[in-house]
Amino acid sequence: MSVKTIEMMIDWVDNHIKDNPTLEKMSENVGYSPYYCSIKFHEHVGMTFKQYKHKRKLSLSAIEVENSNKRFLDIALEYGFSSQEAFTRAFANVFGCTPYQYRKHKGQITS
Repeated sequence: MSVKTIEMMIDWVDNHIKDNPTLEKMSENVGYSPYYCSIKFHEHVGMTFKQYKHKRKLSLSAIEVENSNKRFLDIALEYGFSSQEAFTRAFANVFGCTPYQYRKHKGQITS
């Protein structure tokens, strides 16, 4: 699998992040089996497809938390979290603060 194909997979995930991208849908897009895509994705990216998707959702949601006045619940649901509480737990686990604290300090908090 070429580096260009890996980049296509990453771009596909990023472009479909709010649509709950799956390994199966991504593999259909690039024309390889889900198993092969999973192995190659992990090999080149350094994390599993699921880990990448989760981190990307949190990174993009942090940008929205910082740069918008949207309710945290709306952001949580937009990025596929089951509730505001689940979003807050995941956010705090990665960023070391709640979305409220992050917005209050305009993203200046680093974990």
